[in-house]
Amino acid sequence: MREKIVFIGGGNMASAIIDGLLEQGRQQADFLVIEPYAPTRDGLSARGLHCRESVGPETADAALCVLATKPQVLREACGQVRLHLSPAATVVSIAAGVQLASLSDWLGGHARIVRAMPNTPAKVGLGMTGLYATPACGDAERARVDALFAAVGDRIWTDSEAMIDAVTAVTGSGPGYVFHFMAALAQGALELGFSAADARRLAVSTFRGAAGLAASEDVPLADLQERVTSKGGTTYAALSHLRQAGVADAIAQAVHQAEQRARELSAG
Repeated sequence: MREKIVFIGGGNMASAIIDGLLEQGRQQADFLVIEPYAPTRDGLSARGLHCRESVGPETADAALCVLATKPQVLREACGQVRLHLSPAATVVSIAAGVQLASLSDWLGGHARIVRAMPNTPAKVGLGMTGLYATPACGDAERARVDALFAAVGDRIWTDSEAMIDAVTAVTGSGPGYVFHFMAALAQGALELGFSAADARRLAVSTFRGAAGLAASEDVPLADLQERVTSKGGTTYAALSHLRQAGVADAIAQAVHQAEQRARELSAG
């Protein structure tokens, strides 16, 4: 018998995970989505998914309960979930900045909880998700959660909840850094005379190709950079300028700033 997965919230990330699982062979009947916003609920129902406006007894037999609401309404959502949650269920929260202690308290002391930090490339199956589980989660529970996020990309399990803030800073916010660099590269192409459409295409294709190449070879990123840099050549001239401008240090410091802000949000 297939295990039921309940999603509390049917927004973009929940939809991405469901789509990934459907592509892997799961059936619409495996899911229940609790979504109070009628247009979103109607859209999910039109795809054949079982949806409800509020949490009810149907949640009680779920093996996984994914909290996919906005952080500001998560406490209220947990108050509804706790009335119907099985002690054997594993709860997964993708809400940024909400600590496990708070989640457990809002869920009436529920112990099996996993914090997850996916990122937006999950929408195209290329996400990276950071995960941390409470000690009450055994191998079976961790395997279920791992399979959930394997449907939308890669995963990394951390040894402490605090490291979820670090994941947030690197991969959660990371697409923003990449888009910033891509936009700058496209701007450079515009200034060299390319049309806006061609400049965007050049930037996006360059990042897609470089990322694919890096993923295909398990070598240090610095070595890959060295391979495409001939001393005195065009890449050498460009990278020399980036080093003089302190771009690498600025990016590393940006990650630290993001991690600090994530810790502040987690602390409330």
